[in-house]
Amino acid sequence: MPAPELPPCSHQPRPYTGPTSEEILRLRREFLSPAIFLYYQKPLTIVEGKMQYVWDETGRRYLDALGGIVTVSVGHCHPDVVMAAQRQNELLQHSTTIYLHPNIAEYAEKLAAKMPGELKVCYFVNSGSEANDLALLMARAYTGNYDVIALRNAYHGGNASGMGLTAHRTWKFNVPHSFGVHHAIAPDPYRGAWGRNDPEAGRNYAADVKELIDYATSGQVAGFIAESIQGVGGCVVFPNDYLKHAYAHTRAAGGVCIADEVQTGFGRMGSHYWGFETQGVIPDIVTMAKGIGNGAPLGAVVTTRKIAETLAQRTHFNTFGGNPVVAAQGKAVLEVIEREKLQANSLALGQRIGDGLVRLKEKHNLIGDVRGRGLLLGIELVKDRATKEPAKAECAQVLERCRDLGLLLGKGGLHGQTIRFSPPMCIHEKDADFLLAVLDQALAQA
Repeated sequence: MPAPELPPCSHQPRPYTGPTSEEILRLRREFLSPAIFLYYQKPLTIVEGKMQYVWDETGRRYLDALGGIVTVSVGHCHPDVVMAAQRQNELLQHSTTIYLHPNIAEYAEKLAAKMPGELKVCYFVNSGSEANDLALLMARAYTGNYDVIALRNAYHGGNASGMGLTAHRTWKFNVPHSFGVHHAIAPDPYRGAWGRNDPEAGRNYAADVKELIDYATSGQVAGFIAESIQGVGGCVVFPNDYLKHAYAHTRAAGGVCIADEVQTGFGRMGSHYWGFETQGVIPDIVTMAKGIGNGAPLGAVVTTRKIAETLAQRTHFNTFGGNPVVAAQGKAVLEVIEREKLQANSLALGQRIGDGLVRLKEKHNLIGDVRGRGLLLGIELVKDRATKEPAKAECAQVLERCRDLGLLLGKGGLHGQTIRFSPPMCIHEKDADFLLAVLDQALAQA
């Protein structure tokens, strides 16, 4: 069977003159933490990127359907984003919030305009982990309560508080953590007790939040936090109305509701700008990162004026939060998403890929479930559809074969059994067709 061909691309990568992959790997093993992991049996060296494509050191091109782990939103090295950062770099690279600067103020205004309800006050940080840590502080300071409800199968970061909120053993070190955090049942329609055809599934899963409040806390909580779609957990989409009921239980217990939009925000859902909007709710605090800056170290917490005022009780400061360069880049990202109609593109291309994945499920028994929204999609691989035994080795094999054919994908789930699709939102129809053709061939050979 001939290998599918990548769609044509006019960009010509520069000749690479740096160290070899072997030398990079040697330096990495000697001088970088052994905790950072690599994809692929033969690690991939990426030296250049343009929009939805990346190039290795040999000049070979790949379709980046992982998007730098859901981080490249408008395209690698988008010219407008690059120009915004370059212009600011030439003027002033760093200034803290103890001085005035237009970028952070103008960016906050533009970001707040994208938020519903009273979510109008922004605080900028450097990552999603840091954003979730700050959201936790806000919730506890505002409510005067300590206990927090999170979800099993969740991922909220690698710092101490983020690890406590996370509920995946693969991401949790054997050290004290999770103080005051209680994990509710994951509302997983594929593996859970209530499936997609149950109209009461959302209410039934959310009942466990009420059970935890009643039996594991004082009855008063600081808050409830959930990704709008569980990303690292394997692209798990909640049943309808789940967040509506979970939020109601939380607010009745004096808590605030936190939406983790690190992977789901900024139009990637297609139908909505924010993932929580697909559930018909408005949270009290929203955390965001990754696609917010198209690769810049930028995160944010957006909340109400009333909740934000609680931080004024003490001195609270972030040295790099709202740095003028990353603020310029973040503002440019918002403008590109709007100008190039990337939310609409996410809806159309997500539907095209999603429909294709459903067809592949009919053809390949290895696919147990197809799920997701817009350009955040996943397929869970199983050895047997009846037992749903995770197909971890087969998933790794499919990823390897896709890489060989020029397609970069991700994986998730506790056992690494779910293939994740989160390409830059600028992809075209021919990219979607190439993705499906490569995946079809890789699954056939698994």
